[in-house]
Amino acid sequence: MTEEIKTFKDLTREVIDQGLCGKCGGCISFCSAGDLNALEIGSNGLPEYANEDNCLKCGICYLICPQIKTLDPDLQAKFGWKPPIGDYKYVSSAQTTDSRIMEVCTDGGVVTSLLAYLLENDLVNAAVVSKKKGLFSREPFIATTREDLISAAGSQFSESFHLEELGGKYTTYAPVLSTVKALEKKYLRDVAIVGTPCQLNTIRKMQVLGILPAHLIKYAIGLFCIENFSFDDLARERLEERLSLNMAEINRLNIKEDLILTFNSGITVNVPLEEVDEVARPACFACMDFSNEYSDISVGGLGSPDRYTSVLIRTEAGQTIFSEAVEEGYIKERVFKDSEEARLEKTKMLAKIVSFTRRKRLRAENKLREIPR
Repeated sequence: MTEEIKTFKDLTREVIDQGLCGKCGGCISFCSAGDLNALEIGSNGLPEYANEDNCLKCGICYLICPQIKTLDPDLQAKFGWKPPIGDYKYVSSAQTTDSRIMEVCTDGGVVTSLLAYLLENDLVNAAVVSKKKGLFSREPFIATTREDLISAAGSQFSESFHLEELGGKYTTYAPVLSTVKALEKKYLRDVAIVGTPCQLNTIRKMQVLGILPAHLIKYAIGLFCIENFSFDDLARERLEERLSLNMAEINRLNIKEDLILTFNSGITVNVPLEEVDEVARPACFACMDFSNEYSDISVGGLGSPDRYTSVLIRTEAGQTIFSEAVEEGYIKERVFKDSEEARLEKTKMLAKIVSFTRRKRLRAENKLREIPR
């Protein structure tokens, strides 16, 4: 007797109805019955059946969902995963050499400069990134030039920015998977992607299963991610009142050990992450991956000084392009006075990454225990 294939109906019961859906759009974007309009995004932003009779019941949507762990053993074997943060070959703290990129980047501009190296040396045709629309809003974007990358980089905004321009809905999460689906129609062959752990988890599962167009993704750069934010005007007003701040006056934001807000006046305020949990995306509380364990290169500000990026090189491909970008002068690594200082600083960096990984994993385990099975 063969086991029954799990379908979108199971995904609905196990993930969506339990409040665990991250709205990444993978299930809809890569549905094998996409041309038949079997699935759609509902009015609440969650995936649902558009026409259940058109569903092919192939199980792809179920298997590639980042909240479903069925393919985890395959991913762990492919990437040589080991606890607590996955495999890595090299640790660095680095920054861009481009002053224009440094002006707009969130940390050290490593991601933007690395993508510029790939594009300008014809190693990729395009890069799928997220582009800022406002302080708490980003959208997927296909970059093909350095100018594109600079326009999309960072979390810094002019003083003319107003939250109200976003229409009362704010989110730092950009659904890049829907853009990946459109790559084939644009006749792009080799593509780099920058994404959160949940997004790259879906991409890697697609590659394991041989689902098109995942074969076009040549390099995957993963962002450290403790959580993304999603909220409306009412939640914004409550948060502003409780923290005694005006979000319209924020010029730049970043997350390291806590949420770092820089205001137009130049004042910087550090807000503990627990203080903003109420506007974090619910699905983030069920995610266990902080350091983007299945990327070629993982990056983030945690563990590095201001204006530097912490870098974990995970794969041979990642090691090659990072080394070449350094050699070609796109990126420069942090200089230490001697090998002992370098060893100590990198050890401290890894300790912070491991600590945040354990923190996120424990939070997810507690969240999942609350859900009836």
